Amino acid sequence: MARSVDTEAMTTRDPSSKRGGWKTFPFMIATLLGLSIASFGWVMNLVVFLIKEFNIKSIAATQNSNIVNGCVSMLPVVAAILADSFFGNIPVISVSAFISLLGIILLTMITSLDHLRPPPCETGSILCESPSKLQLGILYIALALVIIESAGTRFTLASAGANQYEKPKEQGSFFNWYFLTLYTGAITGATAIVYTQENASWKLGFGLCAVANLISFIVFVSGKRYYKHDKPMGSPFTNLIRVVVAATRKRKAVISSREEDYHHGLGREGKTSSAMPSKSFRFFNRAALKTEDDSVNNNWRLCSVQEVEDFKAVFRVLPLLLAIIFVSTPMVTQTSLIILQALVTDRGLGPHFKIPAGSLQVIVIITACIVILMNNCLVYPMYQKLAHKPLTPLQKVGIGHVFIILSMAISAIVEAKRLKTVTNGHSMSVLWLHRDFIDLSGDWNIFLPEHSSDHSDPEDHQVVTK
Repeated sequence: MARSVDTEAMTTRDPSSKRGGWKTFPFMIATLLGLSIASFGWVMNLVVFLIKEFNIKSIAATQNSNIVNGCVSMLPVVAAILADSFFGNIPVISVSAFISLLGIILLTMITSLDHLRPPPCETGSILCESPSKLQLGILYIALALVIIESAGTRFTLASAGANQYEKPKEQGSFFNWYFLTLYTGAITGATAIVYTQENASWKLGFGLCAVANLISFIVFVSGKRYYKHDKPMGSPFTNLIRVVVAATRKRKAVISSREEDYHHGLGREGKTSSAMPSKSFRFFNRAALKTEDDSVNNNWRLCSVQEVEDFKAVFRVLPLLLAIIFVSTPMVTQTSLIILQALVTDRGLGPHFKIPAGSLQVIVIITACIVILMNNCLVYPMYQKLAHKPLTPLQKVGIGHVFIILSMAISAIVEAKRLKTVTNGHSMSVLWLHRDFIDLSGDWNIFLPEHSSDHSDPEDHQVVTK
């Protein structure tokens, strides 16, 4: 009887002990699959949708698509901060999936109701009627809503899924399934959904996206009682800003080489903190330097050594992040150009099949998977065997930059050939564009470093991977 009472008491004290683990796996993966199909189903064919259904000129449609893709790429960082700092991953995913469902339903209504879009006309005709401000307003609202899904689930769903497991091996296994499911959903959305939009109807295509989103939302909410909920940890940016403020306020202080002159934090942090701040970026060491005017209660003037090292670890990867921004510019430009090129090429394969312009991007996904496997299984091991040392992360990034240059050069050659065929009164085959996509798939994404900690000092590894 006493043992029964003890067991019941332990269960009462730890209600989350039975949550998490592999029983959450079907819910997470099914949610990811549905959301990926829905997301890639609308975003892959957005340029074509704007041109054909809203009579928007190709350049303006490309600009709008680039803005949408930029938001899809940047806003997940904001969603991740909100999830980690204030709300947790599970609520953010639930709300994002629901808001996205509203957006896709609105897109479906736009393609179903004639007064929500301009009258149809022949693409490129000067007689085409431009969309009204009301129609554009409704369209932009729908796009804003569906962007929220990508922002709220891209990083948080991966983080929430990995948090369900205790062992690193199980987390690694989940990430393998995560990316496999992500690519499966992307390929499905870029082929089946896009083909439906082009050859059946836009209403049916967006309707299928809405169904996939709805199923994902229902599945995710159904498994909520099994999830291990992560507690918000507070904003990490606050600590980073405090280091800059504290170091600036004490900019005239003389940096000390004695360990006792630095603040190591209170409680558990003080026991695990580094003994001395690293010598790199020494200006910021002043944030942890104790002076007469400092107080442990004023953390905007006195930070711990660990907080300073955390800031330095982030500061070291800023050049890489800036390089990614600059490299992304030609990538986006080339992707948009190829879609516009595809619209004016011969996309027929046989007498009865025509490749949708938006589906061409699936070549990047498939080729990228092949290149990644070749790199990990053949190229990198062979280089290490011949050179007796592995490629460094920065070398991989440099190789990726070379691929970008080659890819842009080949794009210029292909466009020159296309213009020449148009001048001669012929239409170039869409198969010429496959070479551009294959080169594009070998870009910097393939050669990004696996761990950002490789760019930090050895003493900072625990900071980055913490």
